[in-house]
Amino acid sequence: MVENIIFDVDGTLVDSVDEHAEAWRRAFLEFGRDVPFAHVRSQIGKGADQLLPVFFTDEELERFGKDLDEYRAQLFLKEFLPKIRAFPKVRELFERLREGGVRIALASSAKGDELKHYVALCRIEGLFEEATSKDDADKSKPHPDIFEAALQRLGRPDVSTTGVVGDTPYDAIAAGKLSLPTVGVLCGGFSARDLEAAGCRVLMKDPAELLERYEASPRTWPWGEAGLNAAPEDEEPR
Repeated sequence: MVENIIFDVDGTLVDSVDEHAEAWRRAFLEFGRDVPFAHVRSQIGKGADQLLPVFFTDEELERFGKDLDEYRAQLFLKEFLPKIRAFPKVRELFERLREGGVRIALASSAKGDELKHYVALCRIEGLFEEATSKDDADKSKPHPDIFEAALQRLGRPDVSTTGVVGDTPYDAIAAGKLSLPTVGVLCGGFSARDLEAAGCRVLMKDPAELLERYEASPRTWPWGEAGLNAAPEDEEPR
């Protein structure tokens, strides 16, 4: 039975992936690099430390990497953060998990202030035990640092009782490095194939389906009767 769940936030609890991608794309333009939106979007889920080297050389990042990151951060806060909305049923999911004795931690590559905004959007204040943000990790996903920090704050529970919920391949890769199984949610826009290839054990549509399945079978949630050793589901999530 799952006793601890670590949730990613962007693209998992809040609908923010396109906004992050467009903020990065516009920041790249400001610094002389025209990158297609789809290419930028494919990298969302990583923090700046892992995303920027995909598009810029070490020499370029040495010259203007910090300025670019700061420009993007201010642009995101001003123009894109106000557009972000929570996915349906996040609060209800957290309430039900808490009622069932499941401990919850948040593990996000967002900055601390952004994470507080997302918590307020989802109306989940007081409904989770711990939260880690960009400030708690030396390296962002797909490195495991942020999940390691979340585990530490949860008291290092056994991985047999702990799982991760995330929307990107980078969540699954990072979790897998700590032997944490991952439920992939499709609401962030990554394909089922990419999530399965990264190691997601189960795929679901969004937080609403997570809640629906928990209500139906709390003892085997979210892996099903096969437990933690379940292979990725063949069927399309509803």
